[in-house]
Amino acid sequence: MAIDPHKSPSSPNGPGYETRDANPVSVAKFGITLGVVLILIAIGMKWMFGYFAQTQTLGPAASPFENARTLPPQPRLQVAPQAEIHNYWEQQHEILKSYAWVDRHNGFVRIPIQRAMELVIQRGLPMRPAASESPGTKESAASPSANSAGGAR
Repeated sequence: MAIDPHKSPSSPNGPGYETRDANPVSVAKFGITLGVVLILIAIGMKWMFGYFAQTQTLGPAASPFENARTLPPQPRLQVAPQAEIHNYWEQQHEILKSYAWVDRHNGFVRIPIQRAMELVIQRGLPMRPAASESPGTKESAASPSANSAGGAR
């Protein structure tokens, strides 16, 4: 059997609500104390703001006409990263499809990728000259010597 906290223990068929009233003296004391504390806090804050206004100066007032914008130190956040990456890609694309000197003194030039592929197809890739073989090279590589690990003992 569960105990109902709203029923009084003396009468099982009580009214079902609290029958005692709040103590008006206690409520009045609480209200007066709360009001006094709030007034003391307001007076203390007024005194504190007055004290700080006298001891600490705020400096000159900010002018609404001053447009000097100080930039933060590097690295800065990007304002429009999509536009910046698009501009960067366009610059790189222009470099890849244009002719220019890379090193004029040594004769190095930059050519477009499509033209470079056409030249490779026409001329072929550069190859190393074939190494000349000595007569004993093939024979020694083909058969193991007697002193090697694969030889007979």
